[in-house]
Amino acid sequence: MAASPTTRAAVLDDLLLPFRIDIAKCHVLSQRFLANFAHLAAESQEQFLPTPISESILRPVADRGHGRHGMPWREAVLTCRSGGTNLRVGFVELLAKEAAAPLEVGRTVADGQSNGPSKGHRHGHRNGHHLLAVTKPSGRIRRHLERSWPISNHLKNDNADSLFLWIGSCIAEVVGQGCRTLQIPSDRPLPLGVTFSFPTDQHSLSEATIKSMGKGFAVPPDVELGARLEHAYGKFRTAGLPPIRVVAIANDSVSTLVSFIFNYDGAARRRATMGLILGTGSNATVPLRLSHLHPSKRPQRLSVLPGERAQDVKIAVNTEWSINGTEPPMRELGLITPWDDELSAQNERPGFQPLEYMTAGRYLGELGRIILLSYLTETLGLSAETLPPALLERHSLTTTFLSHFNSPTPAALVSKLKAEFPEPTEQSRFTWSEPLAEALYGIAKAIEIRAAGIIAAAIVALLTLAEEIPAGGSATNPDISELGVGYTGGCIVHFQDYLADCQDFVDGLMAKRFGKEAPLRVALNPCHDGGITGAGILVAAALSSRNLET
Repeated sequence: MAASPTTRAAVLDDLLLPFRIDIAKCHVLSQRFLANFAHLAAESQEQFLPTPISESILRPVADRGHGRHGMPWREAVLTCRSGGTNLRVGFVELLAKEAAAPLEVGRTVADGQSNGPSKGHRHGHRNGHHLLAVTKPSGRIRRHLERSWPISNHLKNDNADSLFLWIGSCIAEVVGQGCRTLQIPSDRPLPLGVTFSFPTDQHSLSEATIKSMGKGFAVPPDVELGARLEHAYGKFRTAGLPPIRVVAIANDSVSTLVSFIFNYDGAARRRATMGLILGTGSNATVPLRLSHLHPSKRPQRLSVLPGERAQDVKIAVNTEWSINGTEPPMRELGLITPWDDELSAQNERPGFQPLEYMTAGRYLGELGRIILLSYLTETLGLSAETLPPALLERHSLTTTFLSHFNSPTPAALVSKLKAEFPEPTEQSRFTWSEPLAEALYGIAKAIEIRAAGIIAAAIVALLTLAEEIPAGGSATNPDISELGVGYTGGCIVHFQDYLADCQDFVDGLMAKRFGKEAPLRVALNPCHDGGITGAGILVAAALSSRNLET
């Protein structure tokens, strides 16, 4: 006799109980993350990595839009962003405030049209063709001749030489077009800003050594990023092209924060405080005081404003919060399940990025598949041999599929499942049904809500460590009523109700700390092209700064 809908729902609820997270548990997690982050900043050599440029130099550059000390910033800057799935190269031009086109609040700072990457691409991944951006002002940034290429698996799995030579050829292609259409001079070095979505040791703003690369890349550590890019470009540079000079290198979360500051800080009573990545992977950057960092992580040279003292400096810190140092608070609260451990065990580096496995687009679909198989075989007692063969293959259930698995009727969900995972032969007697479709939807929502709670707890903890949110219920800065978190990534935008639920958790955490009439709001705002635009802003900042010995 078939179980009643009420019984099925109760069974599924029991199965997904380890994923349950409410404001009370989220608050405890946030408090433990705060202590955890403070420890990692002070002790870890793998996390909370500094970028050697002070926060204070970014806000004046944002105010002026032209650099400092009379240096005009009229030329477009070459920028390059290398992520886990694609490479983007183009030119970025910064506009003074009086020259900027109006920027509509809540819309993308890059194109003014959408709040995230197209739903038609997996995890915000672009298609296999080169994409040409139309020159168009939006807010205070104008982008020119931007192209995007997917990073193929053979480039990831081969060696560093083949990957960087390919990047060099792509840069040369865009520079050539810039020389033809933007009158880029060929007789002097062209400054390049680089956004790199992997951990690095930064010796200066323009020098960085790769520490490690996950997400399927086989590039070894200790590769000098700037020198390797300049060398690779030189292999494809023809007589009519200028040399390039890497002026600024930053992690993608750092560049996102830089771009967000440039566009967000102009309005009264609000302040940009964090860059958040939630796409293929997960990461965040905030400005932290040097005193929070282990002495070995404090830069020997630091770009600051004239007259600024080292002890007053805050610098942008790439947290790399997904790396395993952040596992203990989640493990202590029982948020890491056996399914998460199974997912971790099958990755290239088991245990390396537990927070990312639980919150980011490269993994959530596979986590859903593992849980669904557990429900079908262990809870319902079905034999794995009777199930759709495709469902037994790793990564066959994508995050993109689960993102769209929210149709208003169970029948529509069943149709999606039958199309994605065709039923086996009649002998197996397995068929997709509305109860199974509803179960998968319940699994997807449980995964998403837990992810939203974890990220919300981490956001509030990190902003507290950064002294943007007062600890406890102490007074806030009366001049600031809104702290902005600039987010980017297809996962937070498209995976079920990730963005809305994350904002709800953040609001709930602030209310728990300050009461219902909290004097301060933390607001998630889109900054989807910060990786490419932030690199250009960093070039302007670097060329208008001075070095301070610390």
